Amino acid sequence: MTRPARMHDVTDETRHIVDLVLNYSRQRLLTDDNPLDKPLPPAELARLAGVTINEKGIGAQKALGVFEHVLAPACITTDDPRYLSFIPSAPSKAAAAFDLVVSASALYGGSWLEGAGAVHAENEVLRWLAGEFGLPATAGGVFVQGGTLGNLSALVAARETARERGIRPDRWRVVCSAEAHSSIASAARVMDVEVVTVAPDAGGVLHGDAVRTALEEHGDSVFAVVATAGSTNFGIVDDIASVAEVTRELGVWLHVDGAYGLAAALSPEARHYFAGLEHADSLIVDPHKWLFAPFDACALLYRDPELGRRAHTQHAEYLDTLTETSDWSPSDFAAHLTRRARGLPLWFSLATYGAEVYREAITASITLAEQIAAEIESRDELELVRRPQLSVVVFERRGWDKADYTTWSNRLLDDQHAFVTPSSHGGRTNARFAILNPRTRFEDLVGILNTMG
Repeated sequence: MTRPARMHDVTDETRHIVDLVLNYSRQRLLTDDNPLDKPLPPAELARLAGVTINEKGIGAQKALGVFEHVLAPACITTDDPRYLSFIPSAPSKAAAAFDLVVSASALYGGSWLEGAGAVHAENEVLRWLAGEFGLPATAGGVFVQGGTLGNLSALVAARETARERGIRPDRWRVVCSAEAHSSIASAARVMDVEVVTVAPDAGGVLHGDAVRTALEEHGDSVFAVVATAGSTNFGIVDDIASVAEVTRELGVWLHVDGAYGLAAALSPEARHYFAGLEHADSLIVDPHKWLFAPFDACALLYRDPELGRRAHTQHAEYLDTLTETSDWSPSDFAAHLTRRARGLPLWFSLATYGAEVYREAITASITLAEQIAAEIESRDELELVRRPQLSVVVFERRGWDKADYTTWSNRLLDDQHAFVTPSSHGGRTNARFAILNPRTRFEDLVGILNTMG
């Protein structure tokens, strides 16, 4: 009978497996022209992959072969410079490589007791971000899975803080822009609270006067206001300064959802958009978006981390050794317990390259967005929907309907030219470039425009 420890012993088989995986990873990391790839229908994928799980195993070489030649090609390469849909990911080579180290080191990132070194490094990044965003030196937080969990955790802390103040409305409410990210509505469903949406101006910007009206109407039932620092659909930044003025005056928690766009505050070219950010009670930014880290990482910061701790610390007898100390345990600051040290790849990349390289890469994307917007405006058959603030460019092809955009998008992917999915605004279908990858070139974007006829 095969010993169960076979999976964990260092044997010749183990060395072979590790070599296979590391060699594949090295090749993938050091190749800049990996294919864009595309999904396959379920039946076709099942036919090609075959049965890979059985009692005896198929061996590492065959399993890796199935992944390399069947499974991976059925996944779109999110760090391809022509991946321009949704919000791409473009991890630096250092960050992607170090992600292997995090797993290989068997690190646990939930408590100071078990992962002090990892937590220290993550906290250095969080303190740096807090300083860049104007928060006090005492600010802090945690890296969580993504923006949805970050927004949820911040809003839970906001409501618990309101409860501690003795507020007990019949119905809790959160105020946000009508163009806020869908994760705010998702968090509200989980929390069983009501979302009060406020109309932004014609340019998509939420202002303080509109927020004031909502707060005056709903009173103490509003436990938080959410401002968006870079909307996903357009990359628009709310008027954080005027919103913050109102929330400070009325004593309401201000949360800033900067999952995509807040990274632009690191660029001298865009920092002015984020005036007032220093007054946020909590905020998020996703390093796996515009800070060049691998999936999945969202930095959640609190002005007063103790409010996050009080809202989220889990209590159980087996956890007493953790919760009865004042140690900084990341599990205490969000709606999670077990966590990997997901902030370490960003720490390694920042420590390796320095912050200046990050500022330059972010600025380059903003500049490229402005350049392609000007190109779009110069073409009679195209129309810019809104001028870009950050790095999202939304435009229409005159005379096209939804079917035309879908056919065009499918052809781009089938031809391995680019991944650009249709979007919409105000009931009208449009095209959208989300430009985050430093390897995306002006010529790439022009080539895509040329395919629109």
